[in-house]
Amino acid sequence: MNIQFKHQDEIAVIELAGDIDANTAPQVQQQITPLFKPESQLLLDLTRVSYMSSAGLRILLTLHRYATANHCRFVLVGLSEEVKDVMSVTGFLKFFITCNTVEAGLKQLNSDEHKPPE
Repeated sequence: MNIQFKHQDEIAVIELAGDIDANTAPQVQQQITPLFKPESQLLLDLTRVSYMSSAGLRILLTLHRYATANHCRFVLVGLSEEVKDVMSVTGFLKFFITCNTVEAGLKQLNSDEHKPPE
């Protein structure tokens, strides 16, 4: 698992690459959760994630909870069709704002209309 952090204006852009499974999920959570500060804006780029197990889905739900608790603006981008389907079937997808590209995600976060899911 490779995790890279960038900043685009006031937005933390987190790029993940590799598999998110039971072995790598703790690393993902440990490195990303400190970024969920009150009123922060975060974009999680999953374009290069090749596999996500149930442990990975659990991490996404945990990150959603951190975002909600801290009134963060949080967007997922680059979900594979497989992950999107699983998130839809499990009901997780409704908790997130998703975009196909980083550019679309940044635009979404910069818009005045963006509101975190409740």
